[in-house]
Amino acid sequence: MNWFGILTIYRFEMARTWRTIWQSIVSPVISTSLYFVVFGTAIGGRITEVESVSYGAFIVPGLIMLSATMQSVSNASLAIYLPKFIGTIYELLSAPLSYVEIVIGYVGAAATKSLIIGLIILATAFLFVPLQILHPFWMLAFLLLTCLSFSLFGFIIGIWAKDFEELQLIPLLVITPLVFLGGAFFSVSMLPPAWQTVALFNPMIYLVSGFRWAFFGLADVSPGISLTAILGFTGLCMGVVWWIFRTGWRLKT
Repeated sequence: MNWFGILTIYRFEMARTWRTIWQSIVSPVISTSLYFVVFGTAIGGRITEVESVSYGAFIVPGLIMLSATMQSVSNASLAIYLPKFIGTIYELLSAPLSYVEIVIGYVGAAATKSLIIGLIILATAFLFVPLQILHPFWMLAFLLLTCLSFSLFGFIIGIWAKDFEELQLIPLLVITPLVFLGGAFFSVSMLPPAWQTVALFNPMIYLVSGFRWAFFGLADVSPGISLTAILGFTGLCMGVVWWIFRTGWRLKT
C-alpha cells in the first residue's frame, strides 16, 4: 500500500478545503443553522414535541444528515471531476498508485470534510436547544458511515458527469428532496397509514431514523435495518467504483 501517495492526495484535498474555508465549511454551517432557526421557530411554535422530544431537538439529526450527505457528495464529486475537466486525470492514472489508493485518498478527504462539518453543526445545535445523545458510539458510527458511503457515491457522480450541470443534477434534484421527505423534519408516524408505507420506500428514511435513534432512542424503523441499509449502500458504491476502474468507464475516454 502506497501510503505516501494516499497521504499526498489526502493532504492536497484538505489543503484546498482550508484555502476555501468560508465556502467549504463556514457556508454549510451557516446555511444549516438558518434551517434550524427557521424550521425550529416557524414549525416549532405549532409542534412543541414529537414523541416527548422538543421539536427543535428532534430536527437536529435530520439537519446533520442533510448537511453530511450533501457535503459528502459535492466534495467527492468535485474532487475527481476537476482532474477530468483540466486533463490531469491521465497523470493521476499513470502515477504509481493503485485504483484503491486513489479512491482512499479522494474519498477519505471528502468524508473527513463532511464529518467535520457534521460535528460542527452538532456543536452549534447545543447553542440552540438542549440535546442528549443516548448512544454516542452509534451516533458517530452512523455519521461516519453516511459520510463514507455518500463520498463514494459522489465519487461515482464526479466520474459520470460530463459537465458542471450534471455534477449538480443528482445532489439538487434527487438527494435533497429525498432527505426532506425522509423524515428530517417529521416522524413517519405523523403521516397517514398509506403514506407511512410509501415513505418506507425512501432510502433516506433509514439513515435519518438510525441517526435519530442514536440521539433519542426513537426510530421509525429498526436501528438494525438502518445499519444494514447503510452498509449495503456502502458495499454497492464500492462495487460500482471497482467496476469503473476495472473498465475505465469515462476515465480513459
